[in-house]
Amino acid sequence: MTKTEASEFYNIPAEILDEYESWGLCDEVKKIMGAWQYDDRDIERLSMIMTLHDIGFSNKDIEIYMRLMLEGDSTEQERLRMLSDKRSNTLDEIHFRERQLDRLDYLRFKMKKNRRNHAQNHPYICR
Repeated sequence: MTKTEASEFYNIPAEILDEYESWGLCDEVKKIMGAWQYDDRDIERLSMIMTLHDIGFSNKDIEIYMRLMLEGDSTEQERLRMLSDKRSNTLDEIHFRERQLDRLDYLRFKMKKNRRNHAQNHPYICR
């Protein structure tokens, strides 16, 4: 399967394929008549890359993770650590956003309350 075919069939941006090729992780990819040819294992790896990208891994971390994955089971602990770190960081971000929402809701509540109090203290204001 060519790069264009893989990109279209699996809905993988061409930039991801270019990056994948630049990392030298394409042992199974063969360059035939000037075009890269992808097999099923490459597509599985690309799926993993896209998953890592979707969960917020940087390109550098994706490359590290993929190199570890290709080394085999002996790197499982390091890959698990990377995933656990990302999970922890994501939870920290979620909690930070929750605090932001609480503050936003408080400010909105306070403004609405002030508006109601102002309307009650000035009966000539239409409600």
